[in-house]
Amino acid sequence: MSQHYIIIGGSKGIGRALVTEITNAGHQVTVYSRTRGDLDNTVNHIAFDATTDEFPKDTLPDEIHGLAYCPGSITLKPFRSLKEETFLEDFNINVLGAVKSIKASLTKLKKSGQGSVVLFSTVAVGQGMAFHASIATAKAAVEGLTRSLAAELAPAIRVNCIAPSLTDTQLAGNLLSTPEKKEASDKRHPLRRTGTPADIAKMAAFLLSNDSTWISGQIIGVDGGMSALRV
Repeated sequence: MSQHYIIIGGSKGIGRALVTEITNAGHQVTVYSRTRGDLDNTVNHIAFDATTDEFPKDTLPDEIHGLAYCPGSITLKPFRSLKEETFLEDFNINVLGAVKSIKASLTKLKKSGQGSVVLFSTVAVGQGMAFHASIATAKAAVEGLTRSLAAELAPAIRVNCIAPSLTDTQLAGNLLSTPEKKEASDKRHPLRRTGTPADIAKMAAFLLSNDSTWISGQIIGVDGGMSALRV
């Protein structure tokens, strides 16, 4: 049976890979993002900037089986050089944008009977990494939001969060811009490679699907073993 999923930030990177996973499974997708990006014309796209726009509720389908909020940021600076505005910017895109999107979609998610929400954190929340103060603070809030909503919205809606390590996307382009940087990133991971958008998207697609109906309130590391292994 075809289902309908909402992907916020689905025109690039992990979000775009998630669109592919869902459409290949025979389901419908509506993407909300600032630009169409890499999407082809078969995918329904609604222009939406999660940091500035009101969510266009009138564009939502009658029933939503799952929502993934994919916009994010990578702010890596020494703490002494971080301004309060940077913390607010990271919080706005990673947390408040998710809050806005979930609030707008809540009634339609409940209508499906088995709605699922997937959010994204980072391995840096649990590991403690230098120069990650702003983004780790925002993503820690995402993890708190995940657990709180999972409790409040059960049993009608499941809420889970994926915490990746560095993934080879446009957002991470500056960190993987040379073969030397890519090799160094590969070596930091116990599985000896940097993640791909597909690695993360496959887990997100599973959490959105009816194959994961007994999973909620979880922070799941898809990180090449970085959060748990020392080799």
